[in-house]
Amino acid sequence: MSHTISSPVTELLTQHAIDFEVIEIPLSEDKKPIRSLEELLGSQGRNPDSVIRSLLFRTGTDKFVLLAVAGGGRADWATLRKHLDERKLRMAEFTEVEYATGYVIGAVPPIALPKSVTVLADESIFAYDEVIIGSGVLGYALALSTNDLQEIMVDVPLGEFVKS
Repeated sequence: MSHTISSPVTELLTQHAIDFEVIEIPLSEDKKPIRSLEELLGSQGRNPDSVIRSLLFRTGTDKFVLLAVAGGGRADWATLRKHLDERKLRMAEFTEVEYATGYVIGAVPPIALPKSVTVLADESIFAYDEVIIGSGVLGYALALSTNDLQEIMVDVPLGEFVKS
């Protein structure tokens, strides 16, 4: 059951000749996922912890920073502030996410983002053979090899940004 979706994410992967698989996340009539992506992946025999979440922050100097973390990792605020050299940091508000990234909540990828968004990666995202990322399109996620994702995120600062 292969669906063709198109977004800046799929275009970027295609440009790099990277194979990916589209995972459909069934949505209810009000466009909410019927069940969590983690639950869906578990039922497909995939590792739910390999889902990369894109956490968007807004700094005190009004910059947007996206942190890519695997599974249920929780951002380490102090480490992030120190790394960014920012005294203030907060989660981006619902409306700011689409404004800053161009994607709706639930579809935000860690790649194919506007240059105005600083991207950081927690090293947890490279702990799996295959990872699942936002596709840029609500209701779909993409599975790809971690090595391929690393290739695209080669310029992204990697660190320990999550509380262990």
